Amino acid sequence: MDIKIRQATIEDMSSVLKLIKQLAVFEKEPEAVEVTLENLKQDGFGENPAFKCFVAEVGEDVVGIALVYQRYSTWKGKALHLEDLIVDEAMRGRGIGTLLLDEVVKYGHSLGVKRISWEVLDWNEPAITFYEQKGATILRDWDVVQLDEQGIQNYLLKV
Repeated sequence: MDIKIRQATIEDMSSVLKLIKQLAVFEKEPEAVEVTLENLKQDGFGENPAFKCFVAEVGEDVVGIALVYQRYSTWKGKALHLEDLIVDEAMRGRGIGTLLLDEVVKYGHSLGVKRISWEVLDWNEPAITFYEQKGATILRDWDVVQLDEQGIQNYLLKV
């Protein structure tokens, strides 16, 4: 099986969205995906792209993605955030995740980042094992904190 890793193009965004929705089903939140195809096209390929995406291709099919964006750590400096690494469920276990993560790490290194970070659900043991085998540290004493769109609006009402 010939697997090609490359930067995503705007034409790949429908395949990217399909994989994002597949991940939402896997994570038991199929209705949580609000991003649209137009959002992905505009946000990733507009004047100031909000993200960079790598795709794994087998033949003509996109079977995996890694979507990243730059951050800044007040302790470390330049950082890269891996928002999602997704491999089509039918294609898992074939080294595609490793190839995508390799590309993310090479990209982060080329940017001179001091850290690459991402989240993993505490019940996703296969992913946790995969990341630990790659040398990643799972910080179990940190909790993710978010304000969703409604939370932002509620917050601003109190300011």
